Amino acid sequence: MSVSDSCEAAPEKRTLSSLLAGRVAKRPKREDAGGLQQAAIQLLEQQQNICALLREVGDTDPWDVLHTRNGEQKPTGGVPSAASAALLVRELRRRAGRLGVPAAALSVTMVVERLKEIVGEGEDEARGLLTSSQRVQLCGLLESSRELLSRGALCPKLLWQEYRRDQSVPDLEVVCHLHFYNILTLRHIIESDEDARPWLVSQLKALCGWTPARGGEETKKMLSTVVGVLVGSGFELSPRPAAADRKAQLLCCSALDDLLFWLLDTVERGPMPRCAAAELWLEVFDASLCGVSASGEALQRFFTHSLTQTLTYKPQLTVSDAVALQNEWTFAKSNALLTSLFRKLAVVFGVEQLLRHLRQVLETREVNWKHVLCFLSTLLVCNPGAQLRLRELLSGLLSSAFEGYDLESMITAFLLARQGALEGPAVFPSYGSWFKMSFGGGGGPHAASKKSLVFLLKFLSDLVPFEPPQYLKVHILQSPYVPVKHRSLLMEYVSLAKTRLADLKEPVEDMGLYEDVSGEGAASLQGQAVQDVEKAVSLFESTGRISATVMEASIFRRPYFLTRFLPALLRPRTLPVQADARTSFIEALRKADKVPAAQYSQYVESCQKRRHEDAGAACSDTDDEPVEALSVQLQELTQLLDEASEGELSARLSRIAHALSAVFPGGPVELPGRRATVVDVILRSFCQCVINASRAKPPNKQSSWASMFVGTLLGNAQLLSALVHRLRDLFRNQASSLGAAHQLGLAALAVHLHAGAPRGPPVRLPGPVRVDEALSSALVCGTRAGMLFCVRLCVAALSYGICRGDAVPPEQRQNYVLSGFYKKSGVPAVGLLGALPAPSGGAGRLWRRHEDPLLSPAPRRHGPAAEELVYEMQVTDLRHGTARPGVCDLLLESASRRCASSAPAGGSAELGLQRALDAWNRVVLALPAALLVKVKPDGGGATLEVDALVEHVNRLQRRACSPVGLLSCHLTSHFLRGLLCAGARCGRPGEEVNNAWSQISVCCPLLLVSAAHWWERLSPVLSSLWRRLCDGELLPAQLQLLEDCRTWACRLEEGQLLPAAPAAAAALLLAASLHRAWRGSVSGGRGLSELHRQVLVFLLFLCVKDHLSSLLDPQEETPRGAASAALCSDLLLALVDCADWLLLFHPSERGVYQPIAAVMSDQFARLMPWAFYSLLLRQSDELRRRAARSPASSAPPSPATPACCGSSWREAWPNPSGERAAVIYFLFFWSGTTLGGKKRRVCFLRWSLSGF
Repeated sequence: MSVSDSCEAAPEKRTLSSLLAGRVAKRPKREDAGGLQQAAIQLLEQQQNICALLREVGDTDPWDVLHTRNGEQKPTGGVPSAASAALLVRELRRRAGRLGVPAAALSVTMVVERLKEIVGEGEDEARGLLTSSQRVQLCGLLESSRELLSRGALCPKLLWQEYRRDQSVPDLEVVCHLHFYNILTLRHIIESDEDARPWLVSQLKALCGWTPARGGEETKKMLSTVVGVLVGSGFELSPRPAAADRKAQLLCCSALDDLLFWLLDTVERGPMPRCAAAELWLEVFDASLCGVSASGEALQRFFTHSLTQTLTYKPQLTVSDAVALQNEWTFAKSNALLTSLFRKLAVVFGVEQLLRHLRQVLETREVNWKHVLCFLSTLLVCNPGAQLRLRELLSGLLSSAFEGYDLESMITAFLLARQGALEGPAVFPSYGSWFKMSFGGGGGPHAASKKSLVFLLKFLSDLVPFEPPQYLKVHILQSPYVPVKHRSLLMEYVSLAKTRLADLKEPVEDMGLYEDVSGEGAASLQGQAVQDVEKAVSLFESTGRISATVMEASIFRRPYFLTRFLPALLRPRTLPVQADARTSFIEALRKADKVPAAQYSQYVESCQKRRHEDAGAACSDTDDEPVEALSVQLQELTQLLDEASEGELSARLSRIAHALSAVFPGGPVELPGRRATVVDVILRSFCQCVINASRAKPPNKQSSWASMFVGTLLGNAQLLSALVHRLRDLFRNQASSLGAAHQLGLAALAVHLHAGAPRGPPVRLPGPVRVDEALSSALVCGTRAGMLFCVRLCVAALSYGICRGDAVPPEQRQNYVLSGFYKKSGVPAVGLLGALPAPSGGAGRLWRRHEDPLLSPAPRRHGPAAEELVYEMQVTDLRHGTARPGVCDLLLESASRRCASSAPAGGSAELGLQRALDAWNRVVLALPAALLVKVKPDGGGATLEVDALVEHVNRLQRRACSPVGLLSCHLTSHFLRGLLCAGARCGRPGEEVNNAWSQISVCCPLLLVSAAHWWERLSPVLSSLWRRLCDGELLPAQLQLLEDCRTWACRLEEGQLLPAAPAAAAALLLAASLHRAWRGSVSGGRGLSELHRQVLVFLLFLCVKDHLSSLLDPQEETPRGAASAALCSDLLLALVDCADWLLLFHPSERGVYQPIAAVMSDQFARLMPWAFYSLLLRQSDELRRRAARSPASSAPPSPATPACCGSSWREAWPNPSGERAAVIYFLFFWSGTTLGGKKRRVCFLRWSLSGF
């Protein structure tokens, strides 16, 4: 009941108006004013309706100035005009004065009352959000409140206190609108409200759980706003945060952690129906959504913190649990919410950063192993480049483990390697391959000492009680390298492992002969026996002998040989007319008395019965569920192709690989009906994907989806074999039924199968052959239709491969051209692409190319020298970066012989050398850089020997540089990478690299100048390589000196005060750095007078060299040539009064300037006087006179020097023309060793008379 209603019900009582009027009339004493004001405030605080109270006083509601009743707005649209806002403020202040209360207090009370009316009307608890009508009223109220705030008539702090007093849980939408209208910011609310964390977390959870019909955008906007403020307040760094800021920061972090834990609890509950609330909160981790109110640094810190919290959430599982249960934590089997969370948290980081952070967490925190391993799987599946980084991490962990005998690093390395292997060979090598690579050779970390070996075997023994059987089999079949004297230690472990396998009812007798355990577990016993038979037949076919493994199994593993191997080998089949490899292998075993007579007789009888049976009866599988699931996933992949990222494609293909493993689990290789259906489904899906992708972009602009798709197929040997056999059948027998789309798709598939063949198992027909040979042999050109199909398919495959090759590095492009198809086409690819019709009109336009740089040069790239190198590399173990010392000598000696034999006699010798060396450089760039530098054993360590490399550069590369005196960037980078890779194999890498580069700097000026010239491009590459090779170390000091010189030259070029040159830098290095910094610069030449004389002389040489290049090739002259000429003028002006510059033209007496002789070829050196004379003609008469008067005492005249060329030669030509002739003759005199006497005089007369 309102106050006015109370007055109507009791007329005998005085109304509030009369009471107030009476008090005004009585004019209370001054001491009563305070009490009266206190009474008025108490009255306002008793939950009274202020609007009704003011109406009782006799005035209208001040809010009616802007709004009508029932939320209907006036035509102002809810935005008060200046006049109405001023009127409202005056009215509020007038009535506040009559009530004796502050105007701000009165406005706050009225706003809160109105806020309660709006929010309370039509409240729907199930819906949670305001209706559109309520939202319009709320916006109008807040617009008016903002006007009051701007005029000082509203107190935000008091507004929150009054609103919070009656709200145990504030309405999140109201709070967000207060933030939107800048009345009360969320940051202020969080800092001032001590209970903000509980209600904020509960409201956010409720908001995620609401599913409004039209409130999706409002929900996301509110989430983005709140989370952005929480991230900004919780993770922004300030130099000296105050106590209040620190408290607010902790509160925000805690609130975000509570919501993350709520999401992880949802994940922990296991398989359950789709949780819309958790999925909605997961969208918060989109960088574009939560980064609106936070900086990039704060966002990265938030994602790092969230990743750490996820990896360490509820660390209840032990290491033994992880070893036993790891097989269930793959990407395909993990909760989709968890993998999505990891993908979103990883999006703002690089793979190297993520793995570095993972290692830091593993070393410093207790972790949830399920989350850690699931995170690793997600990273590997969604980032194709993660495999290399993981290998580096595993190598570092093993090094740390054996250096300090650290069990934690050891178990971490094993768990991470196994987790990678669980994702399949397309993602990471199998566990057997990794174990063999890490411990199978004498260079492994365990082979350094007996203590290291005991450490490894003790570790493996401790794991035996928890190990899954497939890993025990790997350790037995591919046992670590152990010296003979310690063999007993290994046999103790093998005995223990065999006992454990027997307890698990998987005795060692049932292990395969050539078992290669994949990450997902071993194949079935029958399937493994089939694989053993295939391997044994393949080895017999290639060697003509029964392998030692089979012979040993027939003696020492007789139960497996008789009950598993022989039944798989003697499986009944229709025998071929001509004996194949399998039949010959069986006969060889029978002659060696390895096949029981009764078993062989039964096999022959069964084969004869099989011949008479109906071969058309095919085995069918009624279980179509895996096939249907695979079909659905392939269809989703086809639809996802256009808009999916590479990570999403990897995730989808990982699940497809998991579905394929159910259809091809490792059993017999025949194609039952279900498997044939699966192969056809895969082929149709791939063709459709090719067509869809090619409609939008040509192959060279597409993502790597096709390579990833084929990589998934290559991980399953049975599937690959079935796929190739099906393609052969289509090409040979059903070519007429294949349409244009099928031909394009199958051509692209053949290209990618060929490109990925090195990563997959061999194809047997029945012997092992390459994929392109297997497919090209199925193309029959006996009829017109067959020939037309062959040409169309080959043209499509070649054009697709050439076009796709543009998207890969140059060294990999040849992998996308099928040599078998190229030969089968019968005509050059250029003619085919231009003349023959494509399978469809669109395909010809889509893949048409006007050049084929891959095909025509291919036959001439492989000469005898290249074949010799390839053979040398095949017999050299380069996988660990090691090489025989003779490889470097062989390589450089072969280059010398090849260049010598390719250079004809006469005037074309240099041209022949240029061509031979260019071809040789292409071969060198394709080889590992470590081959170029020799590692020489020295006592207990190793040193670098660069004499051969220095001689190669000085004797051959110097003569074929283009431009003159400068190696190409690729060649320079290759030489320096070879130096770093070789140095990393030494005991003291940094010291050895420093010593080697010091020698190169003195003995090989061309490589020094080239390194300084290209250093800006080489520095990031070499720094990254060195950090990877040496665990994060900085570049050696001698190479770091190159960076210091470049920085010094750049600062000098920018016009800064002359900085001090690096003290340890040689004058030639400083000059080369300045030459590069001033190259093409209009401001070059400043500060020359303050540089050392030797630096100026070397710089003059480099500039004259550039000018000579521009004179010899005028068509290539650029503004850089003009800049070099201008810089030469400045240098000559600075050096004209000294004699050092004359030494540039006197080869026999250069002294400290002798290195210039090894920078350019002798032919170019002979033309240097000509280039210098050309520069002199551009100078002023005064400068030429000063040059002619320059002292010549640095080099005494030759006995054959005319009198005019002695100390008084300058006086013989006082006129300009005579002066010019004197300079010419002087220069040719100083270069006397390069031109003979008669030839010198002839040149002198010709150039002098012609006036040049």
